[in-house]
Amino acid sequence: MLSGAYNNNVQVFQTPGYVVLLNEMIHDTRIIPLDGRPHLPRHVRSWLGDSRGHWEGDTLVVETTNFSGKRSFRGSSESMNLVERFRRIDADTVAYEFTVNDAPTWTRPWTVAFPLSRMQDEIYEYACHEGNYSIAGVLGGARADETRADDR
Repeated sequence: MLSGAYNNNVQVFQTPGYVVLLNEMIHDTRIIPLDGRPHLPRHVRSWLGDSRGHWEGDTLVVETTNFSGKRSFRGSSESMNLVERFRRIDADTVAYEFTVNDAPTWTRPWTVAFPLSRMQDEIYEYACHEGNYSIAGVLGGARADETRADDR
């Protein structure tokens, strides 16, 4: 959940037995079971890995394994193990920390920490508009529809 140039927002849902992390960028959604079930078998791989969570006091700990070899984080291998920690520090801030462990890629695990701040805006659809070349036509058509509706 590192920041990029835009669409860095994350929406968190919690239900009995699960936490869901919905990233604004590319609509990545992780459904994280909290019921103690084991990770999927090692041969089952996915783009976002296989996440399992549990609580350590007031900190949500999420461990993710089984990443696809078709996707790499900063050059990582499919052996990467990711441990994330989420802890609310006040009504508007969550302390976020992640540790990456991937022995085939790095000589030792490394950790990054930064705050996640509450936003007041909505999460928007992530979509490419290829330079918005057609926006003039789209808006022109909408204005024509409005004019016809006003004339009725």
